[in-house]
Amino acid sequence: MTIKSTNLTFEDIVSAYYQPLYRFGYSLAKNEHEASDLAQQTFFIYAEKGDSLRDQSKVKSWLFTTLYREFLRHRRKDSRTDSFEPEILEATIGHEDSHICRSIDANLAVQALKEIDEVYQKPVALFYLKDLSYKEIAEILDVPIGTIMSRLSRGKSQLREIFKRKEAETNPSTF
Repeated sequence: MTIKSTNLTFEDIVSAYYQPLYRFGYSLAKNEHEASDLAQQTFFIYAEKGDSLRDQSKVKSWLFTTLYREFLRHRRKDSRTDSFEPEILEATIGHEDSHICRSIDANLAVQALKEIDEVYQKPVALFYLKDLSYKEIAEILDVPIGTIMSRLSRGKSQLREIFKRKEAETNPSTF
C-alpha cells in the first residue's frame, strides 16, 4: 500500500503501515514479540523524527529502512536467534492436518531462506514476503538497484538448489 497524500496524520501512517511493518519485522526476527517491538520502535522513531522527512511520498521506504536498521542494531546487540527444526515440529504435531501442513511448509520455506547466503536473504525476503519492487528494496537496503537484481537472481538460484536438496532428502528416489 502506498499513500500519496501529503496531509497524513501519524494515525493514518500507523493504520496504513503497521501490518506490513510487523510482517517485515517477523520475516527478519522470526519472533512475534520482537516483530511487534520492531514495528513499535519504528513508529516511535517516526514520531520523533518523521517531521524531518521532506517528501511524504517516501514514508513507506523510510519506515521499512528504519525497521531494518533497528533489526540490525538489535541483532548486533543480542546475537541470540530462535529457530525451530521442521522435524521437531512434525514429531510434536503427530497427525497431519491441512492447516498444520501449510504451517510446516511455511516453516520449511523460512528455513530455506535462512540457508541462503546472508547477503541474499534480505532482498529475497523483501521481494517474496513483502512484495516490494526492486526500487523499494534498493532504497530500504541502501544499495544500487542493479545490485538488488543480482542478489535476487543469485538468491533465487540458491533457494531452488535448497528446495531440490530438501525434496531429495524427503523423497529419496530408488534406482
